[in-house]
Amino acid sequence: MKDSSKTTKKVRFVVQAAIISALYATMTILQNVLLPGSASMAVQFRISEVLTVLALFTPAAIPGLTIGCIAANISSLAVLGPYDLIFGSLASFFAALSMYALRKVRIFKLAIPAALMPALFNGIFVGFEIDFFFINNLKFNFIDFLFQGSLVALGELAVLLILGLPFAYLIERQKLDRLLK
Repeated sequence: MKDSSKTTKKVRFVVQAAIISALYATMTILQNVLLPGSASMAVQFRISEVLTVLALFTPAAIPGLTIGCIAANISSLAVLGPYDLIFGSLASFFAALSMYALRKVRIFKLAIPAALMPALFNGIFVGFEIDFFFINNLKFNFIDFLFQGSLVALGELAVLLILGLPFAYLIERQKLDRLLK
């Protein structure tokens, strides 16, 4: 019986990660097709980032979001080269990992500290990427990094505060979080 339970948990984990990955990639690519640049520029409002709140409910969101980001960023290779594939995906991985670690830390019953993680990591990683590779031709400029990182973080904060936290609240309120465990 124990082996069956372990197998079921492993299968559930893989299926959840695959669904999250597919949703993230599809939403990002579709947004870029319908609203070019809105999901891939320095100031972006990547609607698929609302899915990062799933890291509050299941560890499967960590590989799911990371792989989804890789898949979405592959679609923009022609414009951004391999840089966003590397830096954006690393930011997604560390943000999801941190969100899962902070999932029980609440302010006013909301996972606000966890919701700040995508803004923090994308601001740092993608801000560096934009500054170093696109703005300053392989040179680091701290002021440009702060500016670009702030723009990226601002877009992330907007998505997470406007859409993400209400989405997480809805999942908890409707007790849908039980389905993700």
